[in-house]
This record gives sequence, C-alpha cells and structure tokens, in this order.
Amino acid sequence: MYLHLGNNTIIRTEDIIGIFDLDNSTVSVRTREFLKNAEKNGAVINVSTELPKSFVVCRDAGGDKIYICQLSPLTLIRRAGL
Repeated sequence: MYLHLGNNTIIRTEDIIGIFDLDNSTVSVRTREFLKNAEKNGAVINVSTELPKSFVVCRDAGGDKIYICQLSPLTLIRRAGL
C-alpha cells in the first residue's frame, strides 16, 4: 500500500519506520540533532510549501529518508491505515 504525503510525493507504507509530530518531538535535543544530521547528509525531503506539522522516517535503498510534511501525524496514520 502507498501513502500520499502531499505535493505529488508517495511512499510505500512498508518503508515507514515512524510518523512523528514536529512540534512535540523537536522539543528533545536528540531529535533536533537527528534531524540536523539527516539534513547535512541530504536525507531530508521537504514536501511542504506550508508550515510543516510532521515528519516521516522511511527506509530507502540508499539509506533512511525523512519527509517533512504539512499534514498532521494523525491524518497520515489514518491514511496509511496504521
């Protein structure tokens, strides 16, 4: 099954490691460091033209990818049927 993240970005639900709320999870220093390192390594893909609300961590053949998304985590979880 596939999950539409917005802006013509679709990922496979089997590849999802986690769906996280951007506001709540970035309070942690470790999460901010994780996102900063992922951005330095080119693993962050911003699919939002609006204020981002969530990020999705996915497995990829070339390494993990993090998708920054304007949809709420609850909306993404419902869409994915998780």
